[in-house]
Amino acid sequence: MILEYHRPVQIQAALELLAREQPLTLPLGGGTILSRPSADSYAVVDLQALGLDRIERQGNLLVIGATVTLQSLADSSEIHPALRECLRHEAAFNLRQAGTVAGTLAAADGRSPFAVAMMALDARLTWLPGDEETNLGDWLPIRTYQRGKLITRISIPLNARLAYEAAARTPEDRPVVSIAAARWPSGRTRVAAGGYGKSPVLAMDGPEAAGAQTAIWNAYSQSDDAWASAEYRQAAGTALVKRCIKQTEEL
Repeated sequence: MILEYHRPVQIQAALELLAREQPLTLPLGGGTILSRPSADSYAVVDLQALGLDRIERQGNLLVIGATVTLQSLADSSEIHPALRECLRHEAAFNLRQAGTVAGTLAAADGRSPFAVAMMALDARLTWLPGDEETNLGDWLPIRTYQRGKLITRISIPLNARLAYEAAARTPEDRPVVSIAAARWPSGRTRVAAGGYGKSPVLAMDGPEAAGAQTAIWNAYSQSDDAWASAEYRQAAGTALVKRCIKQTEEL
């Protein structure tokens, strides 16, 4: 239940509210998560007036403001087609218009196509105060709410080739197996696996693509759940990552 609603127009005011001991105060982006009925009580700080909704190219980086909506990012001509596909699989059109990039990543579980792709791209989160930078792959598995801190932007490389493949029970379902592979001009290759658990898994980050299938096999070794067996995910995942690697070599 939302106890208080605040809409500051300055970052510092937002940070002061978020740093309060009582009541628990959380950042509100698009409201798709915090506006849901909940037994918990908290205050919210609406971020929409803070100017965090810009997408800017900075050299080989695309810098995405925390409150950029999923649909705005999908509409950007700067992003790779595979990332656009992941965004469309992440949520229906109406939710993409409201849901924000930072909020979606903060709430993502292992079945999030967007989080899988962003992990493969080695996305970096920037926090205030202090302009601290965090690797998404390190933060997602252990994410906890950090009182008084705020994600302001997410940066992804523009010089990495991205490929995404997934398997689901139906075309409308979220995937039970999802693979994203990113390859840099140097040959560096990152592979992320999703479709189960609390967050995607970084299966590989190496100087080349060799070993990707083995890495995916190992990543799914303990992935049994109600949706699919580990054996199925291992078999499907190794086939899908082979396709992804081939795509990154051909793009």
